[in-house]
Amino acid sequence: MKAKREHRVPLSRQAVELLRVQEARREELVEHVFPSNRKGPLSDMAFTTLMRRHKLGAVPHGFRSTFRDWAGEMTHHPRDAVELCLAHTIDTKTEAAYRRGDMLDKRAVIVQAWANYCTSGIDKRLQSV
Repeated sequence: MKAKREHRVPLSRQAVELLRVQEARREELVEHVFPSNRKGPLSDMAFTTLMRRHKLGAVPHGFRSTFRDWAGEMTHHPRDAVELCLAHTIDTKTEAAYRRGDMLDKRAVIVQAWANYCTSGIDKRLQSV
């Protein structure tokens, strides 16, 4: 984390299911959920290559921006909670001094809505790949 502080991340139902599938496939204990063949993390280029191969017309770096645009334009979630989903810090020092919580419950609702949005119609998209 750039902020050098703890960031709790609520997981959607889809993310938990994906982790269960990955765990069932895992033959040995590894540090990463999606390890490379060399047992380290997958590189940014690995995701880019995968997305190009499936002709998704996007790049991994754009996911955070896409989430922010979706949350701001298509939902009524509180701006502060959305920013915390991205691990952004509060701009003003005065407000940051008084804000102690991390809005985990509100962020869980946002993360689940995002997962629902991202996976809506996924069966149809995968059939065309």
